[in-house]
Order: sequence, then structure tokens, then C-alpha cells
Amino acid sequence: MYIDHFIAQNYRNLSLIDTHFDPNINIFIGKNAQGKTNLLEAVYFLALTRSHRTSNDRELIAFDQDYTNLMGQIHKEQRELDLRVLITKKGKKVWINRVEQSKLSSYVGQLNAILFSPEDLELIKGAPGLRRKFMDQEFGQVSSEYLYFAAKYRQVLQQKNNYLKQLMKGQAKDQLFLDVLSDQLAGIAAEVISRRYRFLGYLSKSATEAYHNISLASEELTLEYVSSVSEITATDSTEQIYQKLLTAFQKNRAVELKRGTTLVGPHRDDLEFRLNDQDAHLYASQGQQRTIALSLKLAEIQLVHQITGEYPLLLLDDVMSELDHGRQSALLSYIHGKTQTFITTTDLEGISWEIIKQPKIYQIKSGKISLEKEN
Repeated sequence: MYIDHFIAQNYRNLSLIDTHFDPNINIFIGKNAQGKTNLLEAVYFLALTRSHRTSNDRELIAFDQDYTNLMGQIHKEQRELDLRVLITKKGKKVWINRVEQSKLSSYVGQLNAILFSPEDLELIKGAPGLRRKFMDQEFGQVSSEYLYFAAKYRQVLQQKNNYLKQLMKGQAKDQLFLDVLSDQLAGIAAEVISRRYRFLGYLSKSATEAYHNISLASEELTLEYVSSVSEITATDSTEQIYQKLLTAFQKNRAVELKRGTTLVGPHRDDLEFRLNDQDAHLYASQGQQRTIALSLKLAEIQLVHQITGEYPLLLLDDVMSELDHGRQSALLSYIHGKTQTFITTTDLEGISWEIIKQPKIYQIKSGKISLEKEN
């Protein structure tokens, strides 16, 4: 799949971008704070209806404007699509082929995009919340069911936590209602966890193979899901996960009432990276961390292809300078001829030109785009 015609209106400092992208490699050059990252963020938002930089959509609307409008003409193997996202201060709306969609879950997944930014290098040593966000974003775009259950889980979790706080403050007394909320939350959580295990199984296999190739077989990478309920395992059925969560909620009931919050569940789980069976969070060098992050991105590309039958867009936001020549070559060799790729950079030095053939090069300056070189 690839984007041909793309329009971004009033998106951060991009007053109007109206351009056609190359189906293969697109490179955007410009100094910092000119709009390169904003452009990639806009493409990413068109795909996932969310930003990787903020959870507040209003921040995306240009100063002194009332709306942001994103449009893209998408080419897939079997069909063509026109996608549109409108962001206003009241919320956002989405269209597929000019038909407004009542649910975002009907829209997400029409266009798949994998983003690789310097922040992804923090995925290995950063806080667990980064890895949970990673799972929700990446699994959500290949599975509308995962997207639904993850959103529903957040909704019911908030309801339960609010009620726990009311009980803690003496503003409520009916603990039977707490049991109802816990039961409902356990059922939805089991759906989320079982899907995380399944998708991580696919992802782990591809990431292991990618790391094996990049590191020249010197180390073995494995991915492990770490549940906040230690009794839950990868071989458990959804029903078994549900029962174990119910038991954990009951076990933690007194402490949850005291603290006013839910102590276990998908919102407390983690993803662990292991090199030769050692926790990479503790022992990986900076070079190993970058190789793991790169392997994970290559595995994501393969996961999307495996689930959807199409290769996703790949957005490389200022990461080429972060990768040495060997890792650059591994990345570019893997994606060559497979994915439409967008690369931002401050200059063209250090890019492996022996692999990138005839890219389309754009200049980004003060939120405006101009074509510098066409293949």
C-alpha cells in the first residue's frame, strides 16, 4: 500500500501541504523546527487517528485556526481508497471514500503505518508505559477487535477506579457493585491479554530473526510478556485468564480499597526484551538497544504484512543519523521494494546511497514543502 496524493491543512505549522508522494522512497530535508516531523506526524495521524507526540488533538490545530484537515489517496493491491480526518475543537471525524464513519474502529486499519523515531530507542530501557503504548498502537492497527477491547478496558478501568475512590472516601458503600465492575473488567482484560500474547508470538519470531541477521548471529533476542498476575501464562485460554484475574482482584481487594486504584491488569503489564536470556533493560549496551529497536520495527513490518497481506508505510523520523552504517544497511535492505518509506533528515550525509535508488527529495522550510529532486 502507498499514499499518492496527500493534503494537510492547518496541521501545526503546516498551513497547506498538497503534494504527490513517490510509491518508494521519499526524503524530507530541512533544519530543525521547520516542519519535517509535523509532516510525518500528519501522515501517521491519517493512518491511526492519533499522534505519537501528544494525546491532545487540539494541539495539532494550527494557531488561530479552527480545524485541521488531512486527506490521502491510498493505493492498495485490491482497491483504492480516499481517506479523510477532520480535527476540530469539538473532536474528530473520519471518512472512507467520502462516507463518514460513525466509529473510529471502522476507519483504523485502512492505512497501516510504522513509525520509527529516536524515542523508540527508549522502548527497551524506558518506563513500562512506553511498551504498553507500543502494544496498544501497533496491535490496534492490525486488529479492530484488539482496538475495541483495549478502548473498552480503559473505559471500565476508569469506572472501577472512580468507584474505588468513592468507597475509600465513604461516598459509596455498595461493594456488590464493585464485584460487578471487577467481573466486567476481568472479562475485557482477558480479551486484551490473550490477543497481546498472540500478536507478540508473531512479533517475537520476526524480531528474533531480524536481530539474528543484524547482529551476525552473535546473540539471540526474545520477547516476553510480563503479566502483573504471575499465574497467567502464554498457554492459558481466555477463560483461564479471566478466572485468574478474578482471583487476583479478590486477593487484592483490601489493598485496592485502601489505595483507591486497580492493582493488576493489562494497564500494569509489561513487555520484556531478553538477550541470551538476560534482561536487556538491565544489561544491553546502547548499540544492542538500537539493534533491538531496529529489529522490532522490522518485525512490525512483517506482522502487518502477515495479518493484512499488505506492507505498511514506514516513517523514519530523524533516525538515520542514530544508526551506524551497518544498521542503516540492514534496515534499507529489508524495506527495499517492499514499503513506501518517508525519511526526515537535516542533511543527506551519512545515508547509504548504495541501497536507496532514485528517491524523491523534498525541502521543508517554515512549514512549506518544495520538490528538490524527482527520480
